[in-house]
Amino acid sequence: MSLNMKSSKATKEKNSTISQKNIDAYDKLVATNNKVERKGDTVPYTSHNGQMFSYLEKDGSLGLRLPPEELEEFLKKYKTTLFKSYGIIKKEYALVPDKLLMNTKELKSWFDISFEYVQSLKPKPVKK
Repeated sequence: MSLNMKSSKATKEKNSTISQKNIDAYDKLVATNNKVERKGDTVPYTSHNGQMFSYLEKDGSLGLRLPPEELEEFLKKYKTTLFKSYGIIKKEYALVPDKLLMNTKELKSWFDISFEYVQSLKPKPVKK
């Protein structure tokens, strides 16, 4: 937890455009899974084996990477869309509604599904 708190401070110090409320909600979500570390100063994200699976966009919106069936279920259940980042639609990512981002208890199961999904993917080669 202290690592997440440190990351929060770092984000604020770097003059992030993301609201502190969204950063705090994201840090709280990431802290629910002790196998996951929150990374990124200005753009907070999580990854495993080089595969990103969640991140906060500059506007504070959260993208969550999900396997195809769960992605479809998530989009319908929360009446949301695919995540758009820098003008590009991310086909494996759902836009997490702000209200859900603030509901850690409900979002946690989806976050865990996302983490399990990236664990099943082939690791990306590390660039030097």
